[in-house]
Amino acid sequence: MTPSILLLLVALAAEPDFKPDQSKLPVAPPKGAHALLDEKGKHSFLSMAGEKIDWPIEDGVAVSTPKKNQNHIVSKLHFKDADIHVEFLLPEKGPANSGVYIHGNYEIQILNSFGKEKVTQDDAGALYGFSPPLVNACRKPGEWQVFDIRYRAPRRDEAGKIIEMGTVTVWFNGQKVQDETKFGEPKSTFHPFRFGNTPYLDKIRDRQKQTMTGPVFLQDHGNPVKFRNVWVVAADEHAFMYEPEAK
Repeated sequence: MTPSILLLLVALAAEPDFKPDQSKLPVAPPKGAHALLDEKGKHSFLSMAGEKIDWPIEDGVAVSTPKKNQNHIVSKLHFKDADIHVEFLLPEKGPANSGVYIHGNYEIQILNSFGKEKVTQDDAGALYGFSPPLVNACRKPGEWQVFDIRYRAPRRDEAGKIIEMGTVTVWFNGQKVQDETKFGEPKSTFHPFRFGNTPYLDKIRDRQKQTMTGPVFLQDHGNPVKFRNVWVVAADEHAFMYEPEAK
């Protein structure tokens, strides 16, 4: 057996099947997880300008605050490959549009898709711009819902070209809605690095292209979606806390 094949088999054996238990919410962060928003409201998010967020947080619940679809919050934690856990509550009125922007480029869609027979890449659980959800797992507004996302970042060469596509697997309310879905360059014209960009995000974007590490964003898309119990389990040693430079 060649060394390369042996290393591949070891890697595959080290990564178990991804099937998180979503039967009871909230789900406590496992040992070693980075809590981005905990049950007491303590968080490690910044605004798109690298400043204090203006989303209200009460009893551990943060509420998306609309500002022209440009008021996302961005984690101080940057990572390469990771499992991401997000619990959310849709508002009773409106489309309940929001999302989880991984590395600011790839959106797992949040939307009120409850009861919809045919889902598209605009619906809850989609990898926006790439793939619709496999099934409609969306609950009705007023019930807490959950994403568990296994993200594997794309790999780039020294020139910044993707040489290995990224993949994402998503469990949504106990159902698998993305199964190692592949993705390449980001497609959305509205992701944070293209719409409402700031000097702070410029620095993140440039570093991200070099290292394939970046933050997770919770999206403002004009609807008061609520979030709680957000945590990340890094899959490697590349995760770190990125603090803005003092002005």
